[in-house]
Amino acid sequence: MIRSGRHLVGVVAGLLLAACASAPLHYYTLVAPADEPAGGLVAPADESAGGLVAPTTSAPSLPFELLPVGVPAQVDQPQLVVREGGQGVALLGSERWIAPLGDEVRSALSADLARELHSADVSGLPGNDKPLLRIKLDLRRFDSAPGSYALIEGAWSVRLLHGARPATLACTSRVNEAVGPGYPALVQGHQRAIARLAAQIASAARALGEGQAPACPPG
Repeated sequence: MIRSGRHLVGVVAGLLLAACASAPLHYYTLVAPADEPAGGLVAPADESAGGLVAPTTSAPSLPFELLPVGVPAQVDQPQLVVREGGQGVALLGSERWIAPLGDEVRSALSADLARELHSADVSGLPGNDKPLLRIKLDLRRFDSAPGSYALIEGAWSVRLLHGARPATLACTSRVNEAVGPGYPALVQGHQRAIARLAAQIASAARALGEGQAPACPPG
């Protein structure tokens, strides 16, 4: 009888392990496709002379250097960490980031800034004495609520180096995007949130590069 019980436990344990092993892994990235506008945001066309005219683009800005991005320890995991109710969180074993979360946020922000500024991220390249924008971001919150919202909140700064009048601006931003059901929709919400944050940072960076007095975004 004891042997039968042990055998049954072994069979059940084997079935559970097999079920876990067969669960497919899904990998996600925060970097939007290169052929799409940042975060899927499309600038409206300008109607004139009875036709549609593509919106004009601003002049290229200074090159920028994006420092490593800090993320909260609670979500700095290979798996997606999502909220469950007011206090609970869940670590999703089958839903994972393709790279460490800090690297994912940095890569997405770099691509979005390059689009916004019509410039290039020169991080890691040999330095020189030409004007350069140095950008830093530390995320304080990276909240994921499937079917509800994707929220990011952080402190960021832009510093003009080697310019005629070096200057620095430090701000905080909070961006909340509504999302539909499903984990792909959740990740897309974070992509849109990062794109909106990039637009805020780029506005300040552009002003600094042009020698104007920048301002932090409202709110």
